[in-house]
Amino acid sequence: MINEKTRIYGLIGKNIKYSFSRNFFLEKFKKESILHVDYEIFDIPKIENVSFIFQNPYLKGCNVTIPYKTTIIPFLTKITPEAKSIGSVNVIKINNKCRMGFNTDVLGFEYSFKKDLNRFINKNNLKALVLGTGGVSKTISFVLKKLEIPYQYVSRKKNTGFLVYEDINQSLLKEYKIIINSTPVGTHPDINLCPHLPYQYVSSEHYFYDLVYNPNKSLFLKKAENKGALIKNGLEMLYIQAEESWKIWKNEKEI
Repeated sequence: MINEKTRIYGLIGKNIKYSFSRNFFLEKFKKESILHVDYEIFDIPKIENVSFIFQNPYLKGCNVTIPYKTTIIPFLTKITPEAKSIGSVNVIKINNKCRMGFNTDVLGFEYSFKKDLNRFINKNNLKALVLGTGGVSKTISFVLKKLEIPYQYVSRKKNTGFLVYEDINQSLLKEYKIIINSTPVGTHPDINLCPHLPYQYVSSEHYFYDLVYNPNKSLFLKKAENKGALIKNGLEMLYIQAEESWKIWKNEKEI
């Protein structure tokens, strides 16, 4: 029941009924005895619908996921310099009708990605292929630049500076040892789909990272694992960025 003390948080996205976010936060609220708070899934068909969500006077913050991490920005009042530099927002804090955009995906991806990178990969001459060119890919490339790892975007459509999936061959996979899927391809319920790659050329020298976390092991990761590659899904990244989101929301400072 909503009362004057109720605070609502939620996830804004499209086709996101699969999301673990609601259960994650509800369990967190219960475990930490956080009262009069709820977390909702705002599954909207187009970004313009977000205006109706923001009219809720009890709404104090939101996470943002595919495909709205970039298109949400014009609906915000402010944006942090880092989020502006990246061009992607995944957290919104609302205070007195001011909507401030943040990016906690950076911390989530960098921590999760580096841990395995340092442990398993020969770090000499590393290069990465980033599958997808949406808002999530902007976060990935931001971290890769920070780590001084050269990268190439891979897109379904030909575009200046981008590779297309048809470009990826045995020679390219010998050069690029890190493959990062920043697309939703393979997410439940479409678990029999995966990015179109020549998986027969994958080896134990490769590191496949999939931001998809449901299913736990996507077809993209299964195919890579069958060839001996190191694999990781996006669940740890999800948990890290979610915890960072809560730190932002519970900070009572004005924005």
